Amino acid sequence: MALHCGAFCFRSVASHPPSSVKLNQPTIKASSFSSARASQLVKLNVIGKAFPGDGTPETKELPLVVCFGEMLIDFVPTINGVSLAEAPAFKKAPGGAPANVAVGISRLGGSSAFIGKVGEDEFGYMLANILKENNVNNEGMRFDPGARTALAFVTLRSDGEREFMFYRNPSADMLFQEDELDLDLIRKAKIFHYGSISLITEPCKSAHIAAAKAAKDAGAVLSYDPNLRLPLWPSADRAREGILSIWETADIIKISEEEISFLTKGEDPYDDAVVRKLFHPNLKLLLVTEGAEGCRYYTKEFSGRVKGVKVNAVDTTGAGDAFVAGILSQLVVDLSLLQKEEELRDSLKFANACGALTVTERGAIPALPTKEAVLNAMLKPVS
Repeated sequence: MALHCGAFCFRSVASHPPSSVKLNQPTIKASSFSSARASQLVKLNVIGKAFPGDGTPETKELPLVVCFGEMLIDFVPTINGVSLAEAPAFKKAPGGAPANVAVGISRLGGSSAFIGKVGEDEFGYMLANILKENNVNNEGMRFDPGARTALAFVTLRSDGEREFMFYRNPSADMLFQEDELDLDLIRKAKIFHYGSISLITEPCKSAHIAAAKAAKDAGAVLSYDPNLRLPLWPSADRAREGILSIWETADIIKISEEEISFLTKGEDPYDDAVVRKLFHPNLKLLLVTEGAEGCRYYTKEFSGRVKGVKVNAVDTTGAGDAFVAGILSQLVVDLSLLQKEEELRDSLKFANACGALTVTERGAIPALPTKEAVLNAMLKPVS
């Protein structure tokens, strides 16, 4: 079945990120495509970089997405369908949902920063360097001399779905202090994105709440992906309470079908009336991801579903984060998409393709796609 992307048009975005990090952003050159494919790209209503008549990028600074939370090392089995004990080997892959989103936005040509804490150890420095190599501003990172960088071992089922075993007792990300926040960086954000894992323990919980307040007070849009990881919470009730404790401060929320069932204590995640219970008065956009099936979207004025892109899943780690990176990379440039249903749908098709491409490789950050790869996937037929 062919993938129908609708009527799209390429819109302009400046190309140079903030001066705090030296960046060499990949660009999509006209010579990379045939004239037929170029004409298709012109129809894509996906926001991209602008090139003036001489072919050189514009020099305006891109709007910034700041991501707050955990960054860790995922150890992913080299084969699917076995337990951790049975796995013959593991691939080391950088991860952590907020960090994945930051790298995903940068890969798509946007400007992003990450704020979080890692251990003052080899893994911590490796993660900081990975952010820098991926053109993510890492000035907000902190290094703890007394705690290790978090690790997660991931079991891959034969269908690519995952189960996690975490090593964080405590890990450095849990020890982020409020006085370690880079408030100047936070106040530069047009969108401030976070999850719920940073709410589990103090002092990180207080740092999270203070960071979100500083961003909101500075005029940022708050983006929230709860990213439920029950094994990390003391109990299911504490997880539900913690996730919902900051629910009504967010402007954009992305949740999965499983998270809807969890938060509503078992109600049907496919029932729009159930989903609408989670739509608070100040929410601008609620997104529900459905894996390979795509996503649903809800605003005060409209709602609908956007089909996904069918691929052969190898590892679903990071798919939701790639989706979030895809949609935030569009919204940060043009928040009016929140009021324009057809253009929002086009951006969600782009986000779906981001998520789909990510599951075709192992690990989260290594698998995050470039904008060129996403556009190619949107233009070619899929089965």
